[in-house]
Amino acid sequence: RMFHDDELEESEKFYVGQPRVLLLIYALYNTLVARSEMVCYFVIILNHMISASMITLVLPILIFLWAMLSVPRPSKRFWMTAIVYTEVAIVIKYFFQFGFFPWNKHVDYTKDKPYHPPNIIGIEKKEGYVHYDLVQLLALFFHRSILKCHGLWDEDEKGESSSNKEDTDDELSLAGGRRDSSASLKSVNLAASVESIHVHFPEQQTAIRRKSSSSISQLSHRSSFSSHRSKRGKYISKSINHATLSLYLLQCKLHVIQSHCGLCCFRTLQVYVPIRQFFYNLIHPDYSAVTDVYVLMFLADTVDFIIIVFGFWAFGKHSAAADITSSLSEDQVPEAFLVMVLIQFGTMVVDRALYLKKTVMGKVIFQVILVFGIHFWMFFILPGVTERKFSQNTVAQLWYFVKCVYFGLSAYQIRCGYPTRVLGNFLTKSYNYVNLFLFQGFRLVPFLTELRAVMDWVWTDTTLSLSSWICVEDIYAHIFILKCWRESEKRYPQPRGQKKKKVVKYGMGGMIIVLLICIVWFPLLFMSLIKSVAGITNKPLDVSITITLGGYQPIFTMSAQQNQLKDLEPNEFNDFLRSYRGNTAALQFLEGYGREDITRADLEGNSNSLWTISPPSRKKMIQGLLDFSADFRVVLSWTIQRYKNMKYFISLFFSRTLEEVYPYYIKAPSDSLAKPIKQLLRGMYCKWENITVSLVKNVSEDGVREWWVLNQLGKRQKMSQESLELFIFSDKVSPPSLGFLAGYGIMGLYASVVLVIGKFVREFFSGISHSIMFEELPNVDRILKLCTDIFLVRETGELELEEDLYAKLIFLYRSPETMIKWTREKT
Repeated sequence: RMFHDDELEESEKFYVGQPRVLLLIYALYNTLVARSEMVCYFVIILNHMISASMITLVLPILIFLWAMLSVPRPSKRFWMTAIVYTEVAIVIKYFFQFGFFPWNKHVDYTKDKPYHPPNIIGIEKKEGYVHYDLVQLLALFFHRSILKCHGLWDEDEKGESSSNKEDTDDELSLAGGRRDSSASLKSVNLAASVESIHVHFPEQQTAIRRKSSSSISQLSHRSSFSSHRSKRGKYISKSINHATLSLYLLQCKLHVIQSHCGLCCFRTLQVYVPIRQFFYNLIHPDYSAVTDVYVLMFLADTVDFIIIVFGFWAFGKHSAAADITSSLSEDQVPEAFLVMVLIQFGTMVVDRALYLKKTVMGKVIFQVILVFGIHFWMFFILPGVTERKFSQNTVAQLWYFVKCVYFGLSAYQIRCGYPTRVLGNFLTKSYNYVNLFLFQGFRLVPFLTELRAVMDWVWTDTTLSLSSWICVEDIYAHIFILKCWRESEKRYPQPRGQKKKKVVKYGMGGMIIVLLICIVWFPLLFMSLIKSVAGITNKPLDVSITITLGGYQPIFTMSAQQNQLKDLEPNEFNDFLRSYRGNTAALQFLEGYGREDITRADLEGNSNSLWTISPPSRKKMIQGLLDFSADFRVVLSWTIQRYKNMKYFISLFFSRTLEEVYPYYIKAPSDSLAKPIKQLLRGMYCKWENITVSLVKNVSEDGVREWWVLNQLGKRQKMSQESLELFIFSDKVSPPSLGFLAGYGIMGLYASVVLVIGKFVREFFSGISHSIMFEELPNVDRILKLCTDIFLVRETGELELEEDLYAKLIFLYRSPETMIKWTREKT
């Protein structure tokens, strides 16, 4: 070898022989060193997420609007600004921790108020007030040390003199005999600092250049590029414009020095001109490293969209315990959820439009508006809406962090510039199974393909109509899918004359069989398991009994609530099951119920209302009871009220006797009808319980008061007073999260789910013969190239050629013979 060093070779061997854990630590440290600026950004954003104050708000905005937009890297001035600002912030926070300030005397009362002025500014007294600021300062000094080790900290100052010298020589050659004025113009640069405010002579320009700041060097570096291009005959007008602006600025400075009346305007101009020049150079760069990170920005926006949907309660007032499924099931759309979703979706649409138009200026304006708008909303408006500080809102913090990732990607896109050609979908860059299934999943999302096609047509220069555009997109998607299948066939060829392997047959075929069986029997399995496995007990809240004689005024009304509705004890439940040991029908019925599903209602025997009946009606009712030749009906009705005010009611009609009229066991199903349980009633003919009915009179000075008393003869619990017992078997109901699906019932699920899915499956298995000429294409490379040529000429502005290629594509699909020639395998 030409270059050989024994010490380096020994060092390499020593490094390779280290343990894997130590090598991992070395790799992590090297990664940290290589991306030390990203570590600083992360710590600054984390500090702002935890503190959420005006003091920590400045640096994140500077990151997204200055540091990440700087080419090729943030200047020394930015890092010095960040370091000095962090040190000043630490001193300010430390100074306001003393207890003699009025707002520090009631810290426990004001610490959770989002609009308390010290909390907004960030000077409140709290434990660990400076921990994250110290970590931030440590990260900044770490990055500063890395830059110094690589010689990048003073890079601008070192390259300043040479760049200014080149610029001066170019301007001297351009201006001819005006050397003095040219040198003076260079001494007063657009981004000049206060030290260079006076007019200098040519012999002093070298010393002045050494004093200038890092921003001057950056602009001088750009000026050197412009001067080199001017030598090639390009961008001469740009250099002249810069010289004209410099001359105008020099005249303003001379006027200010002489008059002293416009000092404020000069200070403003001194701040405005460098900022304007920074963004001008950003929009009109000398060189553009074109890149495309739109996919990553779209994914970041999608993650934020998902966070809003599943954590919308964090963006509204008094909605911490809200549930989006319950709100939507009640046909209620929360205002905070609607606003956040619309804003997020609107930003995604605007971002897509800027990407298609490839306008860097619009992206810069959108970035500035979005950075200030998001920070103003998240840290000043949202805490007032939610009535809690941003640092106490975890979902909002997560949303803001993902949005910061989006801001970083947007800044990178602005700095590098948009790509000149946007061809097809990002999922169609390669032809494999992963891209195939992802692309098909993308097309299955409702309205996403249509929305993307319409937006692309609106914001792309084309001569095609909307229908023709959609036709080309559909052909391209179809050809891409065929291309993926043909590539997979080439990678995994199937020899002729060999049967399919069992792995393929049982893998693919078995999966399809299981899937089809699950779809067919899904409603039955769902309705069976939803209540037996995931069902919840729905106990009765109120049980009422009413007895009416022949349609007259009710003689007895009584209800059982709260303490009168009792659960069965384990020994009582076991005795209850033991009593039906020989009854197969009863045991089969009891298999679906547990001890928690049975409720015993103890009703008082005395009616809770007086018997108020008029004397004529009373006399007529007595005559009807004495007439044994006519039927006199007794109406016994019960009402069971359960959760969500679901009432179950039934009326039973019997003869005038009160024997075997009391059901004793009642089933409260999930429908609207409560009925007796015939399997549990003893006897071959459903023998019910007997009750006694007696009228009680109370004569007092106020008059005669009457009420009825009922007593059940065959009570399980032996109680001395007159009373009634009633056992209620409550069916389990589906949980609230699945109630919207279980509410359709078995037949509803078959009609809405199985039949709809069956229609799509049938379309997959039928109608294949009509699409053979478009599906069985051996080689689709020529058609795919024709589609990409349409995209390419559209991007380059050859609109007439786009029309010709589109007509060629349509003719190809109209001519089967030409399609056969185009899709033959290459020989």
